[in-house]
Amino acid sequence: MYLNREEDNSKGSVSLSVFLVSLAVTVCAVWLVALCGVCGWCQRKLGKRNKPGVETADTPDSARGRGEKKAIKGNKPANSPKGQPPDADGHSSVTDLANSLTGDMVMLSPGSEDDDGEGPISEKLGRIQFSIGYSFQNTTLTVKVLRGQDLPAKDFSGTSDPFVKIYLLPDKKHKLETKVKRKNLNPHWNETFLFEGFPYEKVRERTLYLQVLDYDRFSRNDPIGEVSIPLNKVELGQIKTFWKELKPCSDGSGRRGDLLVSLCYNPTANTITVNIIKARNLKAMDIGGTSDPYVKVWLMHKDKRVEKKKTVTMKRCLNPVFNESFPFDVPAHVLRETTIIITVMDKDRLSRNDVIGKIYLSWKSGPAEVKHWKDMLARPRTNVAQWHALKA
Repeated sequence: MYLNREEDNSKGSVSLSVFLVSLAVTVCAVWLVALCGVCGWCQRKLGKRNKPGVETADTPDSARGRGEKKAIKGNKPANSPKGQPPDADGHSSVTDLANSLTGDMVMLSPGSEDDDGEGPISEKLGRIQFSIGYSFQNTTLTVKVLRGQDLPAKDFSGTSDPFVKIYLLPDKKHKLETKVKRKNLNPHWNETFLFEGFPYEKVRERTLYLQVLDYDRFSRNDPIGEVSIPLNKVELGQIKTFWKELKPCSDGSGRRGDLLVSLCYNPTANTITVNIIKARNLKAMDIGGTSDPYVKVWLMHKDKRVEKKKTVTMKRCLNPVFNESFPFDVPAHVLRETTIIITVMDKDRLSRNDVIGKIYLSWKSGPAEVKHWKDMLARPRTNVAQWHALKA
């Protein structure tokens, strides 16, 4: 009887020990699971290894994308989070647009669609036709300015008022001028100019210089381009007719820098979004050899200014990164009468702000501008970017 009671007590002690051990093991297991859930180290490791889409972060292309982003971003931080989806209009945010020229943006250049946009821009300035002849009997040089062709637009109306100045270099004091042809990109002058009393030996030491300008009633005339031809390389005994491509003026007026602009047309919302991305090699306007550039964007309807917007000012910078976007309401029926004028300005605290250069974007501007405008209309809801040479 006593043995049975002792056996029952020993069995009860064993059962209690087993229960306590099981309880301790269970508590430890629960504690470990809870600790693992809080830490999540193994989850992150497994997630990095198996999660699709993150694996591409180590590919060469994405590494190059990060490099471009850092380079293009400049001093201005991005405002949108990484991987932000496109907006309601179907194109990426302005920050994504500026940080990498990929995705929804089509990168174009005036010369070729395969151009990467980083080379120098050779802007087409049109050409001029003229003739040269010399009379030995009268010791007179005859220059006839015939016509111009495919001249660039200098006015916000999408045209120019061209005229020609004629010099016999190195003499710049005495010049002759043609008449102004109003609103004409293919002018016909047909004007004859005589340089009398020039011996043949003296004529051969001169260089004929023709400068085409756009007449402006209220401000300084804008240079369009120039042509120069040494007369010792011309057979002056008979009249010679030339077609010459215009080149940027050698006084530096044609070298004002370039601006990268993106246009996006949304036919549903009737909007044109102008993205001012960045500029390069801007002309220095200050004494210290730099500038404080900002950009003004005007929406023009016919010859009337409708709306103006502008970027922030970048201090002491000739290669500024702006990354600013400006939407404009443009109904479809006024597209052909719409011009977007983009002006790069130099901010001056003590005097009037200086104009560095301008761009006129419309269906009737210069060849590079018209190409950009047409590409924008051909690719609705897509950011179409192109480098433009700033004009005087």
